[in-house]
Amino acid sequence: MFQKMLIGGKLVGKDSKGKTIDVINPADEKVFARVPKGTEKDIDNAVAAAKAAFPDWAATPLEDRQKIVGKIADAIAGNAEMLARLMTKEQGKPLPESMGEMAWTEGFLRHYATLQPTGRTVQDDDAFQIEVRRVPLGVVAGICPWNFPVLVPFWKIGPALVAGNTIVLKPAPTTPLTILKLLELCNDFVPAGVINVVTDENDLGAALTRHPDVAKISFTGSTETGKKIMASAAGTIKRLTLELGGNDPAIILPDVDVKDTAAKIFNGAFMNAGQVCMAVKRVYVHKDIYDEFCDELARRAKQTVVDDGMHQGADMGPIQNKAQYKKVKALIKSARKDGTVLCGGVVKNRKGYFVNPVIVRDVKDGDDIVDQEQFGPILPVIRFSSVKSVTRKANGLDYGLGASVWSGDAAKAKKIASKIQSGTVWVNQCVNIGPHIPMAGFKSSGLGVEQSQEGLDEYTQIQVMNIAR
Repeated sequence: MFQKMLIGGKLVGKDSKGKTIDVINPADEKVFARVPKGTEKDIDNAVAAAKAAFPDWAATPLEDRQKIVGKIADAIAGNAEMLARLMTKEQGKPLPESMGEMAWTEGFLRHYATLQPTGRTVQDDDAFQIEVRRVPLGVVAGICPWNFPVLVPFWKIGPALVAGNTIVLKPAPTTPLTILKLLELCNDFVPAGVINVVTDENDLGAALTRHPDVAKISFTGSTETGKKIMASAAGTIKRLTLELGGNDPAIILPDVDVKDTAAKIFNGAFMNAGQVCMAVKRVYVHKDIYDEFCDELARRAKQTVVDDGMHQGADMGPIQNKAQYKKVKALIKSARKDGTVLCGGVVKNRKGYFVNPVIVRDVKDGDDIVDQEQFGPILPVIRFSSVKSVTRKANGLDYGLGASVWSGDAAKAKKIASKIQSGTVWVNQCVNIGPHIPMAGFKSSGLGVEQSQEGLDEYTQIQVMNIAR
């Protein structure tokens, strides 16, 4: 299989000429497809195409832009199974999860298609008419990760297009296929140059982020890469939205239903093999229920079927790529040194980047397994006795993307949650997101807002129209 890039409404790249990137199925480590290896010239061409398309797209009536976004949602709905199978082969997640991502993406797009940039009148009297308008920025660069290879790109494409911008997208080199295929399907009705996609081996980021004709960068990925993007964007004062790393704490008070809460924590930690920015990544459990809670997590972990995502009955697929697999293996080794591993570990004697879910207890703040974002199927469980101390520990890292507090007394949990330094704090739930809910990060977990009306407005520039009468 060979999937081409999309630049200026044309499919670009040949399978017989030029350099290509291998796409590997993480379930068997075999190359099953290739995409072009983009160049700086491709970046320049994509930005030029987006810049040329911008005036007409910005002038397109809002309702027509909304209709185009709705038609993309229709394309997803009409091709969901084909796209989901392709996603499972390149990303690894079980097919039902891939189908779920298609449904989520469709739903997000349909919501974006109902939004419009918000303006307001601040003065309207005999002296002045003063309006605050929100106008499109121009060319947006969207840089995407490999954990949600369709949903995250459309978190950028949807609001960018509704606001009147054009976009150049750079997908992760290990998961470029599904988004390329989907946008090929949309090429008949999306005007040329409005959406462009360039594939690379993580070597074209700087060419895109420093480009003088790019007005805004929307990036989802690691904190370290986010810092580099900020530095690269500084020369031209680009707008930034950065959704970066997280090490989301969950605080479990002693009055919870242990089995019910452990089930929800487990699901929130191990969805997509733990490769979720807002997944539960460290669990603080009160000493009175610590042993029981650890045992219940381990019981669920041992029951989890880890297999090729295309196989019926698979609960969890492989780690997406070899580099992340190596990081996860190193953290498991560290966990065995610092704590007690109750279950799980690397699956041996088979191809693929498979790891059985790991539950590790008897660890503490300062251990690598607690302080580092695992981004894999490992969950450290830390004992606590004092609410004051555990709140301090939850806030102790330079992350603040998501957090959760669990208690039989929701009012008590909310009081504790209000002291957590995190963009989202859930009470008696976790990883509950939606297109109407703002998503932002504290500290090194991000800059700006995604989703919701607030997220849409980030793709606009405020312009004050001040008229004397």
